[in-house]
Amino acid sequence: MMEMPTPDPGIVARRDSLARALERLVPGGVVSDDATLVAFDSDALTAYRQKPLLCVLPKTADEVSAVLAFASAEGIAIVPRGAGTSLSGGALPLGDGILLGLSRMNKILEVDFENRCVVTQPGATNLSITKRVEAEGFYYAPDPSSQIACSIGGNVAENSGGIHCLKYGLTTHNLLGVELALLDGTRIRLGGKHGDAGGLDLLGVVAGSEGLLGVVTEATLRIIPRAPVTRTLLLGFADPTAAAATVGAIIADGIIPAALEFMDRRCIQAVEDYCAPGYPDCEAILIAEVDGMEAEAADAATRVSNIAKAQGATAVRECADEADRARVWSGRKAAFPAMGKLQPDMLCMDGTIPRRELPNVLNRMLEMAQRYGLGFCNVFHAGDGNLHPLILFDVMKPGDLEKAEAFGAEILELCVAVGGVLTGEHGVGVEKKALMGVMFSDADLAQQARLKCAFDSGGLLNPGKVFPVLHACVEQGHMHVHEGRMKFGNLPRL
Repeated sequence: MMEMPTPDPGIVARRDSLARALERLVPGGVVSDDATLVAFDSDALTAYRQKPLLCVLPKTADEVSAVLAFASAEGIAIVPRGAGTSLSGGALPLGDGILLGLSRMNKILEVDFENRCVVTQPGATNLSITKRVEAEGFYYAPDPSSQIACSIGGNVAENSGGIHCLKYGLTTHNLLGVELALLDGTRIRLGGKHGDAGGLDLLGVVAGSEGLLGVVTEATLRIIPRAPVTRTLLLGFADPTAAAATVGAIIADGIIPAALEFMDRRCIQAVEDYCAPGYPDCEAILIAEVDGMEAEAADAATRVSNIAKAQGATAVRECADEADRARVWSGRKAAFPAMGKLQPDMLCMDGTIPRRELPNVLNRMLEMAQRYGLGFCNVFHAGDGNLHPLILFDVMKPGDLEKAEAFGAEILELCVAVGGVLTGEHGVGVEKKALMGVMFSDADLAQQARLKCAFDSGGLLNPGKVFPVLHACVEQGHMHVHEGRMKFGNLPRL
């Protein structure tokens, strides 16, 4: 068990008065009783839990600004939270901080087909954007596996991707603008329907900033027309490394699939038991999707099939119709929940590597799994090398969580060693902050901390995330050090 951080006793003693003050700012939106706060004590990285001091659930941007200004004046930390689907602990609360939940800000404010964009509050779910525009033949491209639940504000914070990010990009490529509430309550607009006005790329900084710089109160998103034709292929392999080599061969042939997903045998079996999508009995599969005009999609599908056969594919078939295609994708979307049939707990890692390293890294991860003696499945966005190895364990079994964490850290270190990065779309949060020094030099981290300080000199926005060590803000001649919020060893565990 990790040592629990010690909340500031002065703030805890003031909880009731703080709740009354916040209730005046957000009527009916303050949660302060211990029993209800348990519902907010973690995000999807459930191995770590901490009840917040208070939870505030605003409905408007003005209420968000009022809460931020209050917290700034009182010197109380703020942790923004969307739908709580973060897999890196990005929304883990603080025992002496306010959890700012944005789930009630869930309205789509405007649909503008002429400018091909949607303006939405941050609590709207990812999938709701597509549902709103699909009747007119449009959709929102980023599609994380949690898209039915995850919110746009959280997508912006973590720069989420998804199955179709290979061709159509991550959140940052589909984000046209934001309204951002700063710690003092002021709100600024970055970008918009007609793009950025130039100058510093602050919109690019906000995408993926993990709630460290401000709180998104509105987002303008690009929507795109559906391709006239989409063709989906299911490719089976007797050797996972042959599947990995096929990925590189497809891209090398000049084909950019809309999606190119990998699953290994253990994941295939778990998914078949869970929802029976009809995958072939093999060691690995690729789901390849190509789209475009009819001739373009047909040519790409033929080339992908031929490449897979040349690489030794044992099963190659194209989905017969939309129902068949939906069934194939249902298995990929269900991969995470299907793991519950294998073990009660899971860590989903998120390293990204050059495609050429896929065969090597897959073999190295299998060796690690044998060494750590833990269950292990591979399911990931193969086209852009974004790995999502699933480490399976039982948190109630002594030593299992520690082994899972060590296994995950070794995978991420390998990703960096072969020329990759620590995260593709899940963010750093608390999960990876101790590994930031593997990828970044001290000078790199100091520069990142300076950027954080430019927005948040008091260090009150989501402290304890991303940065591996204590840091100071000295831009104004002041120093702000937050003991107990920045050290990995102070995180609470189950």
